[in-house]
Amino acid sequence: QVQLVESGGGLVQAGGSLKLSCTTSGLTFSSYTMGWIRQAPGKEREFVAAIRGDGRTTRYKDFAEGRFTVSRDNAKNTAYLEMGNLRPEDTAVYYCAAHDTAIGVGTHSREYDYWGQGTQVTVAS
Repeated sequence: QVQLVESGGGLVQAGGSLKLSCTTSGLTFSSYTMGWIRQAPGKEREFVAAIRGDGRTTRYKDFAEGRFTVSRDNAKNTAYLEMGNLRPEDTAVYYCAAHDTAIGVGTHSREYDYWGQGTQVTVAS
């Protein structure tokens, strides 16, 4: 049974930082691209960032470039999203998700097969 569990969300002031973690089980972690997708209230899910199974390729949505960093530790079966200079518009539920790394690095939520339950990030102005 594949499980993805996010942690690290919370309330932060604008300009602050958070580091999200996604711990996985039930899959061969290095064979999966790990993505971060967020959903704000009343909005569709939105791709944030992703990293290929070997960690050599990353992709970012424009708003995340330069502020967010996606990484992974294959020895710990864990992916991370470090977020800096947070803005109120970054407020959302952040999900980690996985897909077979053989197809590349997905930049749309529909490309992901496995999902975590999400962690809330709230940025206060």
